[in-house]
Amino acid sequence: MLRNISTVILAGLMGFASSVKAQSAVIPALPEIPGKTFSITNYGANGDGVTTNTVAIQAAINAASSAGGGIVEVPVGFFLSGPIQMVSRINLRVNGTLRMLPLGEYPGGTTDPANFISGKDLHDIAISGAGTIDGQGIPWWPYAKTRSAKRPRMISFSSCERVLIENVRLTNSPMFHIAISGRTTDVTVRGVTIRANPSSDPVNSGHNTDACDVTGKRILIQDCDVSVGDDNYTCAGGTSDVLITNCTYGYGHGVSIGSPTAGGISNFTVINCTFNNTESGIRIKSDRDRGGLLQNLSYLNLRMTNVGNPILIYASYMATQPAYRALNNLTAAVAATYPASPITGKTPIYRDILFSNLTATAQPGRRAGLIWGLPEMAVTNVLLQRVTITADKPFGIYDARNVRLVDSKIITPGGVNRLSCTNAQVSITPP
Repeated sequence: MLRNISTVILAGLMGFASSVKAQSAVIPALPEIPGKTFSITNYGANGDGVTTNTVAIQAAINAASSAGGGIVEVPVGFFLSGPIQMVSRINLRVNGTLRMLPLGEYPGGTTDPANFISGKDLHDIAISGAGTIDGQGIPWWPYAKTRSAKRPRMISFSSCERVLIENVRLTNSPMFHIAISGRTTDVTVRGVTIRANPSSDPVNSGHNTDACDVTGKRILIQDCDVSVGDDNYTCAGGTSDVLITNCTYGYGHGVSIGSPTAGGISNFTVINCTFNNTESGIRIKSDRDRGGLLQNLSYLNLRMTNVGNPILIYASYMATQPAYRALNNLTAAVAATYPASPITGKTPIYRDILFSNLTATAQPGRRAGLIWGLPEMAVTNVLLQRVTITADKPFGIYDARNVRLVDSKIITPGGVNRLSCTNAQVSITPP
């Protein structure tokens, strides 16, 4: 175990064979859904923006299900609705605006609201179309600060197989926009635009409005445009074979992993994405009571502009002492005082992480990045290859082993390759 030792070594890679490699994510299977169409207006729905259409929409879904599945069409118009239950072999195709009932009319209010579009143990389901699903979430957002209050998710699926969310625009969910969890397999989210106010909005903060929380196996997030008030993407433990590609991220907490990571996360690739004004670019977070094995994580061809933390990896997410929570100001001296703890089955383990061809500029006053493991469990085997980060503060590397900077530059006002290290083994290989 390394402790109170820091080494920064200028080293060559002659004879070096890296065990950190970009992973190829499995492409998920798409749902198979019959092409017969069931328009909600044939079941009494009215797109006047005033009528409550919950019963009519559910009747159309049930009718399609009874016929063996099909496309439930939301045509052009403004269709108000309460909670909707999806069933297998249904494509909810939204070409108009599907609008959640406002807070004052939503069943259950802040006491026990059901999620808006939900389903469990389903297969072959889709939400598609050129229209909008509007959560009317602004009046809900202040309740994020009230522990006893509950807020509905816009789309919530659990333990489903073959899920597709495609092309729709999702706006202002009361809480998470897309929440997919449990033993879910084969999820595709592509061409989706998601919008909510940033958490820093001085009037209507969009806190906890995560864009896309998808936990499961074989996940593709492609060609999405996201700007929200919390995680742009995140997943929990039990996740593997993920590909996030060609996405544009604005406000939000970045592409995240965690904080619960029990069950492990592996073969996770982010490639060809841009980040503008995000609080973090890449964020990996967990803690001793919720950890698992995270391995084979690859971040490739990324461009970041005016981000708060280009790279943020740490295992003390639940730390309560202010000195350990103020990550932007965390120094090597403070990190060295973080107390060790016995290794358990829930100790976070981070290893085999690749950053390649990444360019970033940090927001004024922010650090270039942070890799901070635990004194009892260092982050291991991290490769930064052709990475250039410009920031006001150095890149911190604490409780980490075998971190390699190859043809990479950490540029601060004080110079190039400015690192802050403790209990770390770091090698720097120039071009």
